[in-house]
Amino acid sequence: MEYLSLYLFLAVCLFLMLGYPVAFTLAGTALAFATGGVLTGVFDAGFLSALPARIFGTVNNSTLIAVPLFILMGTILEKSRVAEELLDSMARLFGSVRGGLGISVVVVGMFLAASTGIVGATVVTMGLLSLPSMLRSGYSPSLAAGTICATGTLGQIIPPSIALVLLGDILSNAYQQAQLSMGTLNPKTVSVGDLFMGALFPGLILVAMYILYLLVQARLKPETAPPSTLEPVSAGVVLGGLIPPLGLIILVLGSILVGAATPTEAAGIGAIGALLLAIAKGQMGFVRLKDAMRQTLEITCMVFMILIGAAVFSLVFRGFGGEELIQTFFHGLPGGVMAATLVVMVVIFLLGFILDFIEITFVVVPIVGPILLAMGLDPVWLGIMIALNLQTSFLTPPFGFALFYLRGVAPESVTTSAIYKGVVPFILMQLALLIALWFWPGIATWLPAVTQ
Repeated sequence: MEYLSLYLFLAVCLFLMLGYPVAFTLAGTALAFATGGVLTGVFDAGFLSALPARIFGTVNNSTLIAVPLFILMGTILEKSRVAEELLDSMARLFGSVRGGLGISVVVVGMFLAASTGIVGATVVTMGLLSLPSMLRSGYSPSLAAGTICATGTLGQIIPPSIALVLLGDILSNAYQQAQLSMGTLNPKTVSVGDLFMGALFPGLILVAMYILYLLVQARLKPETAPPSTLEPVSAGVVLGGLIPPLGLIILVLGSILVGAATPTEAAGIGAIGALLLAIAKGQMGFVRLKDAMRQTLEITCMVFMILIGAAVFSLVFRGFGGEELIQTFFHGLPGGVMAATLVVMVVIFLLGFILDFIEITFVVVPIVGPILLAMGLDPVWLGIMIALNLQTSFLTPPFGFALFYLRGVAPESVTTSAIYKGVVPFILMQLALLIALWFWPGIATWLPAVTQ
């Protein structure tokens, strides 16, 4: 009976692979196991009595209000064609440089990823906007596809990211739970802003690595990244399109980093700023605004339904003794906390093939987070490692989500094997950054420590 919690976890993974909705799979499978446990006398129904408080706490969480606001900011920027105009201007500015179009895709994708934070949205948008242009300019299909897929996954690590908002909220609860379990009566907190600061430097390092790779590739194999044939434009035109969205992101992120605003307040500023920017460009009519709000509502409902489903799953998992089982397993591993962390990273990487970051954040992290943090890990470092790990998982063949997203919008001339081949160098770069963070945690922790 002690392994029923693991059977529950495996059953959830099985139903998700069969294509059932995530939120209802989590809640339905957990309740089915709980019902069977109550009838057989191996599950205490009292665990479910905490569910109403959990749900109320979720919908009443002020930090999570940032989620729909950041989603609205991203959808408005997407619907208002800001990214499209910026990509076109930068491609014309750097078009004469070998690899210039690829660099433009990375930079614009970074801004789009920072504003949306949704891997699928970024990959699909950049695929529709940039892939035809890159192919027309003579880019290698594998290089073009790899650049777009890798850029799309930056939404996991470039703040302000929805992934980091959700992960920060979960890690904050896990950190407090870990400290209470160790007897700390006045537990410290870790905020979403701390996670933003921790992710900033690794995210910029990754962007720089992408750009450097494209420059080296263009130099060594000029035929794979030729100059663009687009008509050049002046730097003033590019700056005119670059400064407004860049200024908005700096305003949002800067207000969080300096402590002038909470992530929720900054998200409100971002949403209003994106709307004003779109109106100023004449790209936000009633129809587009309605579409943006509808898309925001759909994504927000999905996130919060998964949250509720994950709350049910978490309670039932704990009721079956799953937390104690995992804790015993981790403490029994040779190598201590680092071996336990390595096991968790491998499991999360594999789960990234079948689950999105939202499901992993709400299902896996609440289970393993308190245990690892109680073993002495830094919460900011753990959060950045998880985000980067998921980013790599979403990019790794044959099951990476980003690959399927691009495959859905790419022309038939871009083969699946070309997409797989193109992402390999970017996967190696992400793994290199993960290894660097493993040995030098200060890459992620120094900025939050300085600002405290």
